[in-house]
Amino acid sequence: MTSPTRPDPTSLWLLPEQAVDGFAAALGGTRLLTADERARLERRLTPGARRRYLGARLLCRYALSARTGRPPDRWRFRLGEHGRPEPEPDEEGVRFNLSHTEGLIACVVTQGRGCGVDVGPTPSTAELVTHLGRRLAPAERAELAATASGARAARASELWVLKEAYLKARGTGLCRSLGGFSLLTTAAGRIAVHDPEQPAGADARWWFDLLHPGPQHVLAVATEDGRPGALRRTDLSDLSLSDISYV
Repeated sequence: MTSPTRPDPTSLWLLPEQAVDGFAAALGGTRLLTADERARLERRLTPGARRRYLGARLLCRYALSARTGRPPDRWRFRLGEHGRPEPEPDEEGVRFNLSHTEGLIACVVTQGRGCGVDVGPTPSTAELVTHLGRRLAPAERAELAATASGARAARASELWVLKEAYLKARGTGLCRSLGGFSLLTTAAGRIAVHDPEQPAGADARWWFDLLHPGPQHVLAVATEDGRPGALRRTDLSDLSLSDISYV
């Protein structure tokens, strides 16, 4: 069992949407999906939506196999209480989470610890800044209002992915209000959560990484019992198809 004082690394895998077709061909394509996943794929209305769904389902298998050594075609999943996928059967407590937006797919993997990832476009639209501002906790609304107007849309994007990553790591997703907890940057530069629904002292267990993997995307990773420098990032666009063909 991994010690909570020395947690294992957090693995972050990034797959650009433009690389999905080659990645899928190298890994085995739709034959790796379950019948239910293939049906869900076919229900996507646009080529982009189908491409991102297929890329995400294959990416999680690849990332989980890289972590455990289990073959990619052996992964099956069950849904948690709020619809979060979990490996079935459990593979020594391995956890994962997926996110995708136009242009980029992300997967995070940990061992025995809660994790969540969210990726989105940046900067936010004016409409999203206004919409998000109404849903934030009071301290976050004050921070956003105090941000220079030229940087406000980019900060709104950061707050959105940070809050979503945390809710996904907790397993609730947007079933819970965004205003029920706050995420603020401390004087020391750490992103800290204040969540009244957690037991006393539990907030300090959460670590947040905020990345800008490209000029059009912002990404957040939330990990339980995380630590600085523990995030290991792999960009699959940097690998050749021969590297991807077998884990």
